[in-house]
Amino acid sequence: MMVLGVTVASCAYDNFEAPKSTLSGRIVYDGEALGLRSQGVQLELWQHGYDLFQKIPVYVSHDGSFTATLFDGDYKLTLIRGNGPWLDQTDSIDVNINGNLTMDLEVMPHFIIDEPTYSIINDTIVRASFTVDQVNQMANMEFADLYLGRTSLTDIVRNEYLGRFFAEQITIGAPSTVEVTVPNHLRGRTDLFVRLGVKTSGVEELVYSQVENVAIN
Repeated sequence: MMVLGVTVASCAYDNFEAPKSTLSGRIVYDGEALGLRSQGVQLELWQHGYDLFQKIPVYVSHDGSFTATLFDGDYKLTLIRGNGPWLDQTDSIDVNINGNLTMDLEVMPHFIIDEPTYSIINDTIVRASFTVDQVNQMANMEFADLYLGRTSLTDIVRNEYLGRFFAEQITIGAPSTVEVTVPNHLRGRTDLFVRLGVKTSGVEELVYSQVENVAIN
């Protein structure tokens, strides 16, 4: 009987149907996806009406996109307070999953990085031109970073080198240009992954530009 019980339980487990629907989307401001630290920002999905009531974590990628595989049903989508480089959004969002669903999640960041461009000077200097625009007029910028990396996963935690420029070196709302010298361990490469990040005072996560792959002649 014990063997039979184990066999029946095993068959039931094997016949368990995995979730097949997908929720995917982007975290955006003014229709544009925000650059973020890969898996630094987490969303939460909650589904009421079941004995086991616990959050379903959804991690956001470096380009502001997210995806989750779910069972069909009604969910509450929430942003964790203090987790992203934007004003807290306390209201949850009702999400109905019935097949695949794509959505944009609009937030209000403290700052955004506008029109970043990059160039390599004499194979040894990376120059970045950009504008930091202030969205939350109550926020204060702490610093801006220029990151160099070997892969697209380049941010304040994962990078091969960074140059830091404090608030007094950046004029909010006006074009800025910064430069960093390519360190010896990155010399001789044919390309680099580069991006900018802006830190808001009192906020842990930075807002980033999208990662760009820059060729070195």
